[in-house]
Amino acid sequence: MESRLGDGLKKIILMGIGAAAMTAEKSQQIVDELVKKGELTVEQGKELNQELKRNVKKSIDEAAAAAKEKEAEAEKKAEGLEKQISDMSAEELEKLKEAIRKAEENAGSED
Repeated sequence: MESRLGDGLKKIILMGIGAAAMTAEKSQQIVDELVKKGELTVEQGKELNQELKRNVKKSIDEAAAAAKEKEAEAEKKAEGLEKQISDMSAEELEKLKEAIRKAEENAGSED
């Protein structure tokens, strides 16, 4: 279970990084166009570009921190569930298995 949670969060983080990189690249193109048109000086363009890079890095760092926090919460919940399951009687486990089978059947019929 742990690796599936980690893989999913990694994919989300990578998608966020990809989106941020695309945004940064597009922003760079816009700044370059403004400099070419003379609406910004080269120095202003460099400053603006640096500011954009800092903002993108900050956004990526914040997203990564939030993802790590969510992963830790999910792991804690998973550990709690494992503990609850290990404390169940044989009868309770059978009821749980039956509920899971029914849920899987319902999920299968929705596809």
